[in-house]
This record gives sequence, structure tokens and C-alpha cells, in this order.
Amino acid sequence: MRTLTRIGLGLIALVTACDPTAFAVDPPAPISLHPDNPRYFLFRGQPTVLVTSAEHYGSVLNTDFNYTKYLDELHVHRLNMTRIFSGVYVEDSKSFGITRNTLAPLEGKYACPWARSDTTGYAGGGKKFDLTKWDLAYFARLKDFLAKAGERGIVVELTLFCPFYDDSMWRLSPMNAANNVNGVGAVHREAVYDREKNGGLQAPHEALVRKLVTELRDFDNLYFEICNEPYFGGVTEDWQRRVADVIVEAEKPLARKHLVSQNIANGSQKIANPHPAVSIFNFHYATPPNTIGMNAELKKAFGDDETGFKGTGDAHYRMEGWEFLLAGGGVYNNLDYSFVAGHEDGSFQYPPKTPGGGNRAFRGQMAVLKDFLTGFDFVKMSPNNKVILSALPPKGHARVLAESGKQYAVYLHGGPEVTLVLDLPPGRYQAEWVDPLTGRVLKTDAVSATGPTTDLKSPKYDPDIALRMRREKTD
Repeated sequence: MRTLTRIGLGLIALVTACDPTAFAVDPPAPISLHPDNPRYFLFRGQPTVLVTSAEHYGSVLNTDFNYTKYLDELHVHRLNMTRIFSGVYVEDSKSFGITRNTLAPLEGKYACPWARSDTTGYAGGGKKFDLTKWDLAYFARLKDFLAKAGERGIVVELTLFCPFYDDSMWRLSPMNAANNVNGVGAVHREAVYDREKNGGLQAPHEALVRKLVTELRDFDNLYFEICNEPYFGGVTEDWQRRVADVIVEAEKPLARKHLVSQNIANGSQKIANPHPAVSIFNFHYATPPNTIGMNAELKKAFGDDETGFKGTGDAHYRMEGWEFLLAGGGVYNNLDYSFVAGHEDGSFQYPPKTPGGGNRAFRGQMAVLKDFLTGFDFVKMSPNNKVILSALPPKGHARVLAESGKQYAVYLHGGPEVTLVLDLPPGRYQAEWVDPLTGRVLKTDAVSATGPTTDLKSPKYDPDIALRMRREKTD
């Protein structure tokens, strides 16, 4: 019997050595839209809203960047999302006036899905690229990043492509014919994402998408974005729809399907004829967040996944996050310039003319926002500004998420105080006024709604305050 046991254990060891996944537990289902309220997500069995203040998308492609320290910093603040670029687009050190830009790796520090060839002459230094071969070290780094993010409960939005805003970005692209050995990409930068004009690049595009989808099939903390800001640089709708088709085709034989996001506009835009595979519609600089209301019939999730150009202070970006999420958004990603190589803990002191902000104190404020929302049964809530009947202070504005008669989340910007006239169903409610900077409860009120309207006076605040109100339970 002992001999048979040894033989059996030996066979198991041999099979496991040949295929380490042979006896592995099936990986969990990827993040999905919540079945009861598709404005939000279901992740590892829990209703989820994604909130973060994250680096400028170079965590993986910039090998100088210690992403373990970076992910630890997000995790400390209970932030649960980051956005990264795939590595087929890079910037130079002068792009957008960003100091120590993580999307501008130093020479020799650029990780790309495509392998280097034996031919010198890449504009960024070193060998040219071969768009028919893969860089195994890149994929190992990408998978390690996703694994470490997953260990910390952080969801990754992987942006597949990005347009070239000016010639400096196109000069550094592996897709530029000057930088590859494949004889493709001898086109203007605004033709790269046009299937009719892109000079043989369509096949490498589609092969890359299939490779990424296949390689990353088992990660549950992942969704794909088709293209960053496709409304710049000649990106066609036809090309975007084809990329979405390729994702669907590549995942068809796979057991698990990942969400797909599409970047729609800066600010707001009515969405027409969306691709059926797209589940998340992303906007940049989305304040005021009226784009959610005008597209509510889509019954999908909405993201504000890039901020900036409103100075380096915290107030605007805090307000943008609160307003977007309390208007029904499911994703908020502040673009945080305090993360650079060598300061992956987010301690970098960027210059005053940086396009945006971000710092450790602000990440704490984002934790307050996330905790405030997840403290509700938010899947049952929907935007309802009609709860507030009173006029607000000059230049003041409000956002309300509500489950009528049961729970209310209110955000007010513009003080210094206000008396709200509320339309509440009869009942007794517990109200807490919360400081968005610290999460501290500033005032507690017992509210009795007995008539057509109910008055509720705030404490003094500057410039913003939140209100958490729940109906008291009765026997």
C-alpha cells in the first residue's frame, strides 16, 4: 500500500510539474456589472464602486517604476482601481509639461508587448521592434502587476491604444515604420487608427488585442479600454468597433468574459449606437456630470477616469469625484502626479505648473468618498436631485443618491451653510453631516418627516459637506 501511495504521489507531482494549473481551483469570475444595478459592479461577490487617485498610466511600461510600492500606497488608502496603458504608446520628457512623467521612460527602461529585433535604430534608443514577435519579459511584468494588484483588491483598467497628440509621440511609437522591421506604419500619425488608411497596421493591432486577451484570461481584477481619448488624432468609430469585435472573438472560446470600456468624450456627450460589448462608458474632466443623466437609458456603468487642468489643489478634484459618483457614476480616477519613478509612494513634489494634482492627503479624501458610498446599500440607490426643494447658496450645487424613504446620500458644494427643504416620505430619520476631507461627523440630527416638506439645517462648512441620512428602523 505504501508503494502504491508513493507511486500515486509521484504521478501527481509529475502532472503538476508539467501543468501547474492541473489541480488549481478555478479562478473567480472577472469584475462584472452588478445584476441588480448595472451602474455599479460586482467584484468578488461584493457590490463595488471604483475610486482612486492613481499614476499616469506607466506602471508596467516604465521598468524604472516600482509598482509594488505604488500598489501598496493605493491599498493603504483602501483605493481599489488603477488605469494603465498597454505599452504601445509612450511620451517624451516634454509631453504636456509633466515632470518625470511615468509614460516617458528613460532610454533602456521601456517595456513593450512587441519584442526588439536585431536591427538598431529605434528613435528612443536601442533596437527596432518586430511587430510579429512578443516580448516575454513584458508579459511577465504585466501579469505580475495584475497579480499584485489583485492581492490588494485593486481593479486594473488596461487601455489598449492611444492616439498620437503630436509628432513627438508618433516619433517614438513602435508602430511608426521608422521604428519597426516589418515595413508597416509608413503613415501620418492621424491614420494609425483608421482601417482604410493605416498602412498595414491593422493586423498587428488585432494580433496584440488577441494576445493580451488570451494571456490575461484568468485575472478577475481586469477590464479592457479600447482607446484613450479617441476623439483626438483621427481615431475612427469603425476602427474602435473592430477592436471591440476582436475582444469578443478572442474571448468567445474562453470561460470568463471581461468588461470592455470605451472613452466617449471630454466633459459630456450623448451616446449614439454603442457597441453591444461595451459595458463602461468613460469620460474625462466630467464636471458637471450631466452626461450620466442624458445616457441613463443605456443601463451601463459610467466612469470619470481622468482629471486635470484645474490646478494642483485638492478642492476641485475632490468635488469632481463626489459629484460624479453621487450623480450615479461607478468609476472615479483622479490623475495623480505625485507618483513617479523613485517616489512610488506618491511623495513626489511636482512643480506648480503641473497639469493636475494629487498627494497623500488627497488620497485620504478619496478614501472618505469611497467609505461614504460603500457605507450605504448603494446598489438600491439612484440619482434624485428632486429630493432637495430649496434654493442653494449662490454658486452652490448639490447631488443626491437616494432610495426613497430609506436612505439618502447628499453632497453640497458652496457654503458657508444651508437650510435644506427636503421632500421626504413620512418617518423618522437619522442624519449625519460629514466632512469630505476627514470623514468626521460634524453634526447629528434626528429628523421627523411629518408634512409635505422637511427642513434640515447644516453646520457651517467651506467649501463642501456631505449628508448621510437613513430611516430609523421600527419594530
